[in-house]
Amino acid sequence: MKQLMRLFIAIVLASAVLLGIISKLNATKGYSGGNTLTIYNWGDYLDPDLIKRFEKETGISVVYETFDSNEAMMTKIKQGGTAYDIAVPSEYMIDKMREENLLIPLDHSKLLNLKNIDPRFMDLPFDPENKYSVPYFWGTVGVVYNPEMLGGKQITSWNDLWDPDLKNEILLIDGAREAMGMGLNSLGYSLNDTDKNHLRQAKAKLDSLTPNIKAIVGDEIKMLLENEEAAIGIVWSGVAADIMGENEDIEYVVPSEGSNLWFDNMVIPKTAKNVEAAHKFLNFILDAKIAAQNTEWVYYSTPNKEALQYMPEEMTSDERFYPSEELTEKLEVYENLGPRNLAYYNQLFLEFKMHRK
Repeated sequence: MKQLMRLFIAIVLASAVLLGIISKLNATKGYSGGNTLTIYNWGDYLDPDLIKRFEKETGISVVYETFDSNEAMMTKIKQGGTAYDIAVPSEYMIDKMREENLLIPLDHSKLLNLKNIDPRFMDLPFDPENKYSVPYFWGTVGVVYNPEMLGGKQITSWNDLWDPDLKNEILLIDGAREAMGMGLNSLGYSLNDTDKNHLRQAKAKLDSLTPNIKAIVGDEIKMLLENEEAAIGIVWSGVAADIMGENEDIEYVVPSEGSNLWFDNMVIPKTAKNVEAAHKFLNFILDAKIAAQNTEWVYYSTPNKEALQYMPEEMTSDERFYPSEELTEKLEVYENLGPRNLAYYNQLFLEFKMHRK
């Protein structure tokens, strides 16, 4: 009997220790709400000083994790392993997450700073009445290039990239919508085209660009272009602005055929454990001065109208990053294409990458 009792006590103690360890792990990974806020964001997309300031002002600890694609972000949230309190998807993914019941409706009474957002960026088709999301950043996809490395050559069009003189000079971002979109736009098709014949044409045209492509890369594209490892990059506008801040020889252009106008918004996933803290952070980041500081650090275009007065004029007056309405009329927002069409985009993009090897 004594042996059984000792065994029972040992099991109880071991279980208590194990539960304590799991509890600590869960707290650091966002499984438990408590006084922790877990944020899931793109890389280099939030001023670290603002996280520290939020923690100091509220007493809430922030766990910060990053992802490199909308699809990777959604997959992890659907799996539910980590209870993210805030995520930052793009417009088409917000629409998809909304359809799949992965988002919590926002309490606008706790988001008083939402009034600072330019009305142009509110109530958009992917989230009517901003029921599930608040605008964070917006921008374009275009071509960043170094005229000095190209002998003074100027780039104004997607089709300029097929010039044989640009052999091994182009870096592509590793994204199916961006790469396939470039191919579609260069042929005069929509970024949201689902005609399989058009998509195969776009993929074939990308295949023909292979001699000019140096690499297909992720976040490292910024460093490679800053260091002049390649003369041309297909990038998001904020990445271009960041590169241009480090290398004054760099130019950025939205191609004449058109391109992507994108929006990234902050949402509260269904898995959130600290919804109250999530609302506090959203309202914090919507503050005009906070948004201005964040924008100067991130370099993307802010939808926060009131923040513009606190930012340098050279930033807010630059039409490459705050384009005119005439230019934005040529741009398209990515639509939610549905799982089958998106799978076909990804299949063609993978085949294109395999073609290069």
